[in-house]
Amino acid sequence: MPKIDIDAIEGKTSSDYPDPYNLGHHGRVYRSLAKAGGIADFEANHVILPPGAWSSQRHWHEGEDEFLVMTSGTAILKDDRGETVLKAGDCAAFPKMDRNGHHLIGGPEGATFVVVGITETSPCHYPDIDLRAEGPRYLHKDGTPY
Repeated sequence: MPKIDIDAIEGKTSSDYPDPYNLGHHGRVYRSLAKAGGIADFEANHVILPPGAWSSQRHWHEGEDEFLVMTSGTAILKDDRGETVLKAGDCAAFPKMDRNGHHLIGGPEGATFVVVGITETSPCHYPDIDLRAEGPRYLHKDGTPY
């Protein structure tokens, strides 16, 4: 099995959320491990969160499961149930259609994790903000485009 050199993969810091919702991601770095390994059936992303940085806007997916493994540091998992500290070795599962909006916030020393799922094709909902995603398009909750 070929080893993937994570440091050789370009880290992306951009967010495709429309303004003003892209502001919470400053400092987040993510790398596509699946693409680097030639995998096309699912995605695996390596994510680094500095202290206080967000992994994403709080969201849930209609048609895609997500599975996360913390590899170092600590993060706060914020979801509809409240806040949960995740540390290295902890895992979290986000089943499709769960309707439990979730995201991670980097802890005091930051956090690193890997998240696995299939490519997003179904609607994604953002309960805290006036946003939903349908494929590559972002819409207001009423369906009008951004």
